[in-house]
Amino acid sequence: MMASMTGFARREASGPFGVLVCEIRSVNHRFLDPSLRLPDSCRGLEPALRHELAAELRRGKVDCTILHRPAAPGSGPLEVDAAALERLLGRARELAAAAGAAARLDVLDLLRWPGILREETLDAEQFAATVRELFAATLGDLKAARAREGERLAGLIRQRCAALAQLVAQVVARVPEVHARVRARIEERLAELGTEVNHERLEQELVLLLQRLDVTEELDRLRGHLEETERVVAAPEPAGRRLDFLLQEFNREANTLSSKSQDLETTRAAVEMKVIIEQMREQVQNIE
Repeated sequence: MMASMTGFARREASGPFGVLVCEIRSVNHRFLDPSLRLPDSCRGLEPALRHELAAELRRGKVDCTILHRPAAPGSGPLEVDAAALERLLGRARELAAAAGAAARLDVLDLLRWPGILREETLDAEQFAATVRELFAATLGDLKAARAREGERLAGLIRQRCAALAQLVAQVVARVPEVHARVRARIEERLAELGTEVNHERLEQELVLLLQRLDVTEELDRLRGHLEETERVVAAPEPAGRRLDFLLQEFNREANTLSSKSQDLETTRAAVEMKVIIEQMREQVQNIE
């Protein structure tokens, strides 16, 4: 399936670690040019994320941003260190026995004592796994967006190829008429001059002239390029570079057709071909 190099995807994930946001956008580029902006909490994952990105994408300037908003202090579950509390209570009872009736224990004071309450710490491995899962899901969304745009571009390219095929057919149909008109013009010119003509030599010269003006090979190559374009568009492999090369060949044949033309309609068809080829070239620039 043909893919575009343009796309955007965004995903979020939340948990005890807070909130993670991953955004990936891509535009056309000759090669794969990734740029990752990561928070300090994800910095160690950069090599793995780059490797995963390169395994999924072939071309494009890709910008990935991951944001991490940690959970607010005290928002996670609190746990009581039973051993530390027992030691503190034992000491408090000793002090209460010594102080007598004046002694009073306050539960809140006990909870405020350092080491009694402990907040759940962030599981580094689980956090890293969450980041990678979020990145993989966002990258998958980006690939899907690029594939949808690629299908749209494939449809446009097929439309342009159909228009080119129609122009080629028009020129093919005119070839016999063009040759006949060239022969008629020469014969009329010779008749006007009123000179004796060696018909055998004239026929040889006409054959050479028509060979120089013949565009059959150019038309055959154009039809071959159209067939190859359809094959490349339908293939599962990345198509951008191959299509770019084919368009250079299309343009070369259209230019030759125009330069050989001795017919106004053929010249117009060649110009229209070059317009369509340029439209295709602009579309192909965005294909992976």
